[in-house]
Amino acid sequence: MKRWLLILLSSSTLAAAVALAGDGGQAGRYMEVDDYLGSAFPDGVPNVQVLWVSGELREDIEQVLGHRFGKLRTRYWYNGESSVWVLEEIGKELPITIGVTIRDGSITNVKVLEFRESRGWEVKYPFFTDQFRDASLDKKHRLDRDIDGITGATLSVSAVTRIARVALILHENITATS
Repeated sequence: MKRWLLILLSSSTLAAAVALAGDGGQAGRYMEVDDYLGSAFPDGVPNVQVLWVSGELREDIEQVLGHRFGKLRTRYWYNGESSVWVLEEIGKELPITIGVTIRDGSITNVKVLEFRESRGWEVKYPFFTDQFRDASLDKKHRLDRDIDGITGATLSVSAVTRIARVALILHENITATS
């Protein structure tokens, strides 16, 4: 009987230690915006620019998001080849900050910079974000590929996917006028 209790206590202690050990499922800031920009533009970060979001552009964005886009303008970085967008979208209740890098009309990188909720944080891992690499939009502003979901992170997956689509729309807008 005592041996059984000792095994139970040891197992409980081990489980508690594993649960407390790492950053596994915690919300948090995973990367600073400046660090993301530096990784996207290794030869030097271009000056920040501002895009006014109105008219048809606003309509397209709001159709993708499924709700009102709450900004009059958005900041971006563009060096003539690649653009970087740092955007936020609500997962379940709180915003997720996401960096998206685009070159030649397709995504080169998606990175979750900050996650604020207790569930759905798995979207930060490369096994998920790597699915967006080389993705582009079709004529109906849908991604040209399916993105595999993550059990228990459906709302976060949806938020990251919407932001990827919005970033591609924004990139199309700035490259069409330059």
